[in-house]
Amino acid sequence: MSRLNTPTIGLVELPELGIFDPEGKNRASVRKGSALISKQVLLADLQAKGFDAQLINLKQGHEAIEYGKVNWGNTELTKVYLGSNITELDPQAHDVWGITNNFSQHRELAGMTIKHLASQGKPVVVGGSDAFAEPHFYLKAGATAVVLDQSGAVNAPIIDHVLGRTPRDMLSEVVLADGKPVPRRLPALSPEDWSLPDMSVVTQCLGTEYWNLDYPQHLLPIGSVFTDIGCDRQCDFCQTPQYRLGYRAMSPERALQWFAAQKAAGAGSVIGSSDQFLARILKKGGRDDILRIMEGIRELGIAILWPNGLELKKVTLGRGINRGTPDLTPDEELIAALWGWDGKVGCYHAYIPAERPVFGRENYQKLLPWQDHCKIVKTIVSTGLPHLTYGVIIGFADDSEETLLRLEEAILELHHELLTINPTLQFQVSPFSIFPIPGTPQSIQLRQSGLLEYQEELSIFGGLWTPSINTRYLSYKDIARWQNRLKQIGCLAGKTDFILF
Repeated sequence: MSRLNTPTIGLVELPELGIFDPEGKNRASVRKGSALISKQVLLADLQAKGFDAQLINLKQGHEAIEYGKVNWGNTELTKVYLGSNITELDPQAHDVWGITNNFSQHRELAGMTIKHLASQGKPVVVGGSDAFAEPHFYLKAGATAVVLDQSGAVNAPIIDHVLGRTPRDMLSEVVLADGKPVPRRLPALSPEDWSLPDMSVVTQCLGTEYWNLDYPQHLLPIGSVFTDIGCDRQCDFCQTPQYRLGYRAMSPERALQWFAAQKAAGAGSVIGSSDQFLARILKKGGRDDILRIMEGIRELGIAILWPNGLELKKVTLGRGINRGTPDLTPDEELIAALWGWDGKVGCYHAYIPAERPVFGRENYQKLLPWQDHCKIVKTIVSTGLPHLTYGVIIGFADDSEETLLRLEEAILELHHELLTINPTLQFQVSPFSIFPIPGTPQSIQLRQSGLLEYQEELSIFGGLWTPSINTRYLSYKDIARWQNRLKQIGCLAGKTDFILF
């Protein structure tokens, strides 16, 4: 129930997307039970600023609502959204609506939701990575404003503005309904300044699923903490450099307060969701800060999950600094702190990006030479890590049967060596098709290459399991075949046609 005379904000979590083939297999990534990472930050911030912000999680629910068909290759796919019916939301239920969308594959769902909520005149404010990349789509769908700032600095001022109030701070990094962007006028916030969520917020944002693992009960539910924003790298495939945030991190003390809040709400494990957690190591005292945070997480008695692929070059004695001849010797103490598992606490699951360790390294400058990469992965596994998802991106312009065969051989050899270190290791390969994120230099390059298919069908083009790019030697159908082949390496072999995480 809203507080008297306090404007209410309905923060909508979109339903999940399903893209089903005639056999009923889903070619989209299902995350119905995922922890709500950004919503936790947003809810806490708006409540601290005096608004009655409430979560409406459309992932909850058991409906499967068909909303279209699309042909992919020779297969007709059915587009479905899973959770609660968008049209059953009452557009008058809140004074302001807020929607976040980070994935171009979900853009059509976001547009349907915006159109419905804006139909009776209530303002709709939209944010997230995809809205940052393509704000005019969201304005055309009926959004009142699109927030470009990714730090939270403009959250309260834009809500004041759409409510017709005098904003408490000047508008900054937003696009209003006239389509004209307001430039940055406010400094970006540091995560250190984000408001701590209260218990009800944390509880609402806990998750029950993560990747496709069967979690032991004592590690459920799953919390999330976003301790850093920005990045020190300028990778052409990533949108983060476009935010112009630099790198901003919580202090160890503040980070551990967030982890403690997850624990207090009942979390048995927590997703460490920062874009570049290990960029701390480049600052004076940063290595000690990392060790302190990891020690504190263990003292809380919760497990840590790394979903984004911590940069392996930064866990070397050379700390990933690209000057001269860097020392690529594994920093064993740091590796043990980040990935070590003793059966009760530590790291229970990690995603580690191989991406293209043998061929295609020039596309990812932060990657290590293959032998050094393998040395660090083996050091990680020696710490007792029980679950490792190994991410490989395929579909680069020069990919051929030969290069992918050699990639497969390299991964098979690494997998064998890892099992000699830890025979119980659960190792799974996630062979993603190349996914050009809108607004990135790589996306522009790929669109100009003439190799892309389905450029306007975002449910396909924005998906990791519906390849939409040809190489100079292979079709997008060949890439799909190679995805299924590479998935046969590891613990999921034969269990599923598609990795649903």
